[in-house]
Amino acid sequence: MNHYEQLWLFFALVFGIVVLPGLDMAFVLGSTLAGGRTRGFAAVAGIIAGGVCHVVMTALGISVLIKLVPGAFNALLLAGALYIAWIGISLLRSEASFGLKPDTRPRSRTATFRQGMLTSLLNPKAYLFMLAVFPQFLRPEYGPMWLQATVMWLIIAINQFCIYGGAALMADRARLWLQGRPGANVLATRCVGGLLIAAAMLTGLEGWRRI
Repeated sequence: MNHYEQLWLFFALVFGIVVLPGLDMAFVLGSTLAGGRTRGFAAVAGIIAGGVCHVVMTALGISVLIKLVPGAFNALLLAGALYIAWIGISLLRSEASFGLKPDTRPRSRTATFRQGMLTSLLNPKAYLFMLAVFPQFLRPEYGPMWLQATVMWLIIAINQFCIYGGAALMADRARLWLQGRPGANVLATRCVGGLLIAAAMLTGLEGWRRI
């Protein structure tokens, strides 16, 4: 298998992982329903920026350190799962809905970007991928490691932008429909909260089994 075939295989693997519902997608959906398309794409940008950190850490060998020290991975995994679960529980307990009231100031795009980046950095699924899959496609014979890592990050970013961006556009259309239906709006809030909790639990359990 030559380098180009390897990259296409990597693209297919990344697509299969990103398209599965998880913490990042749930955050994008929640951000879009709460603040519209601009907040949704701010969340996508934050998640993509978090991917840069994942790639840099892998290229520098920090992921190897995490693998050699299981306690560090356990702490990261639990922190990510608990953080997302906390957001989900907050939505379940909230009496508010995604529809913004006239006197309510939406969360800024910068704040959404930062939270999206934090969500990405605390996503255990991302670290499992970087530990188990990413290093297998880094080969000395294919050129400088930093260049290979950059190309692979671009592949990840393209997948995230297309898939999560598409999810944001669909959620924005759903938001317009929900604005005139308070009951359905509150139900959507609860559903996204439950989705976040379920994603946190499933991702955490799956990651724990692979340690």
